[in-house]
Amino acid sequence: MDNLLQSKSPLKVNSQVLSSDELRSRFVTLAVVNILSNMMVPLSGLVDAAFLGHLADIRYLAGVALATVLFNILYRTFKLLRLGTTGLTAQAVGRSDQDTVLLTLLRNSLIALVMGLIILLLQHPLREGGFALLSATPSVKAAGLDYYNARIWGAPAVLINFVLIGWFMGREQGRKVLILSAVASGSNIFFDYLLIVYWGWPSFGAGAATAASQYLMLLLGFVFIFLEGWGAKIPTVTRSIFEMDALKNTTKLNGDLFVARLALAATISLFTNVSSTLGTLVLAANTLLIEMMFLAAAFLDGVSFATESLTGNLWGAGLKKQLLPLMQMSGSISLSIGLGFALMLIVLPDPLFGLLTNHGEVIEEIHHYLLWLLPILGVWSLTLMLQGYFLGLIDGALIRNSMVNGIVIGFIPAAIAAWKFHNNQTIWLALFLFIVVRMIILGIHVPNSLRENEVAIAQNLESVD
Repeated sequence: MDNLLQSKSPLKVNSQVLSSDELRSRFVTLAVVNILSNMMVPLSGLVDAAFLGHLADIRYLAGVALATVLFNILYRTFKLLRLGTTGLTAQAVGRSDQDTVLLTLLRNSLIALVMGLIILLLQHPLREGGFALLSATPSVKAAGLDYYNARIWGAPAVLINFVLIGWFMGREQGRKVLILSAVASGSNIFFDYLLIVYWGWPSFGAGAATAASQYLMLLLGFVFIFLEGWGAKIPTVTRSIFEMDALKNTTKLNGDLFVARLALAATISLFTNVSSTLGTLVLAANTLLIEMMFLAAAFLDGVSFATESLTGNLWGAGLKKQLLPLMQMSGSISLSIGLGFALMLIVLPDPLFGLLTNHGEVIEEIHHYLLWLLPILGVWSLTLMLQGYFLGLIDGALIRNSMVNGIVIGFIPAAIAAWKFHNNQTIWLALFLFIVVRMIILGIHVPNSLRENEVAIAQNLESVD
């Protein structure tokens, strides 16, 4: 069995320097798989909308859209569990430390399970508080509550799936991630038809279908794990799961990433709130521009995740000289994607934004702010690449500090000015400065990470062993 598990390591401590072709091949494979996996999430949401949108009463679709806002906030925050798993796993794989590879999965899964159960215990106050902040007619809110009451029971599965995806990506098993994502999306379609169309459960059925698909994805993930032979190795590491220093370091990493995710969520919320004070037309235009940026982020995150996986592998294997070529390749690909998206939206705004709205006045308003996409997506592409790099180095504190300083130093002052002077150009400047501050803080730490010394490696090994 040990030989079987050992063969899963894509890098060894005594590995020779990888050729540029091999590095590029592994990077592109990981990036493409991550992008395809990311695209499964909005696809699943579109299927939900399609089933509900064809019902006679539109309130079901509106109610689900309302409740989805709460789940987006909740699950985007806890996506940190994926981020906090990949780097730890990749470093352990790089140094062929199979015990730590397994312990990373078990510890983070335990944290995810506890957080999922806490969400279930707090589902009533979360529901009451969340829906109190959302405006809708009573019938729409009732439909939203039905969806929430069903989907919330999938919370433990959703959070553990974040860990599984991070763990498989840290081991460069992108095909399994793609299969898991495809199964979740495909089963969601099947359950949507069964519960909404066949059984006649509209909003509740949509929520139950999403929750059921997450548990099916979780079950398949467990099957993959046990087929690889990891199940038999669990008893040998059980005593080490609760080793206090390692558990504390894992918890600290997730805590740092939790603060970072909250800072990002706060930035987007403040951006939206300030936009709402500038009028309905401006709010609609800014919302559609942000949605297009998030679509670009699905591609940019794929590059960032691939950077994280390979950075952790290279660092753990002691191949530090390959980190700079990796960053150069990742940065150029990420920048090309970001600028390519921006140029496409700037050159073809009417047909592309026309897919999201048929209100000509909104598209006309969008024209005034299109050029912001070029610097914002350009800088954001490099920032996400750097974020993936430092996540691979397990530097959660730096990610946290870049987010907090980005909102405090970059975003808030300009956002206050935008609100005071009632100027939408300034709120876009605020978002740009938020990203720029993040990029600068991450960028100035790159030289230290590339220096030829073994102190940092030793410290990282101690923190996860």
